[in-house]
Amino acid sequence: MPEQRPFVDAHVHLWNLAHLRYPWLTPPFADDGPNGSVEPIAKTYRLDDYLADAAGWDVRGIVHIDAGADAADALAETDWLQHMADARGMPNAIVAFAALDDPDVAALLAAHAARANVRGIRHIVNWHADPKRTYTPRDVTCDAAWAAGFALLGTHGLSFDLQAYAGQFPGLAPLIARHPEIPVIINHMGMMIPGEEAEWRSGMAALAALPNVSVKLSGIGFSDRRWTRTLARDQIRTAIDLFGTTRAMFASDFPTDKLFGSFSQHLNTYADIVADLTPEERHALFAANANRIYRLGLNV
Repeated sequence: MPEQRPFVDAHVHLWNLAHLRYPWLTPPFADDGPNGSVEPIAKTYRLDDYLADAAGWDVRGIVHIDAGADAADALAETDWLQHMADARGMPNAIVAFAALDDPDVAALLAAHAARANVRGIRHIVNWHADPKRTYTPRDVTCDAAWAAGFALLGTHGLSFDLQAYAGQFPGLAPLIARHPEIPVIINHMGMMIPGEEAEWRSGMAALAALPNVSVKLSGIGFSDRRWTRTLARDQIRTAIDLFGTTRAMFASDFPTDKLFGSFSQHLNTYADIVADLTPEERHALFAANANRIYRLGLNV
């Protein structure tokens, strides 16, 4: 049965394929990249589609994370979402796209920050030596230009959603430590790659040591498409052990996690995995932490 406790969904994507360009949702589709084929979800997904998937759950708020629109449409995506929020009350927060190594990133950050619901930025930077795993041709997080763009986030009061592999985390830790004013939220538990469990644990520990870093419990299938309950439990409980119950939050990652199961399949599994925690801890993981970290101001 769906959980009756309040749920603030910390990672949601919406898109209208007739409105903006989404290269990753455009044919031809292939199964040999890091995501596998996304053809099953390559159709318009609006707020009402999300609410239908989440039916039966007490969704109090959602955080929209940039949905991979063409980089030239980054501000247009934010405006589309802001208009939706103004009319419907959701999304309650917007995490917009900006390439932090772009020479003109300062202007884009300022424009995003001027929109009422924008709380942060995501720039996907997953790099891996395996060409079937990597999202980028090189690790841009090692570049001075990227570090300079990251530093600008604090001047606009923006957080950063970090989607990278855990092998990159030790190299990122000094930069993040130098900017305690920038909240950093690790996406999808650091995307543990099969066979790299030790590197994942050490990388996650390196960032867990920093008080301005938190973690989202979601998106398991994008690094390991086997998606088993045991796999989910091992990653979730390890992440909670590292970050505690005040710096971790559950998220559906819908509709992308639809590739691996239904909304209830994911969330029911997550609820079972933390059923032994106190009611206060479960409330934090499912609602209070996302509300606080993304500054939503909801009554949960």
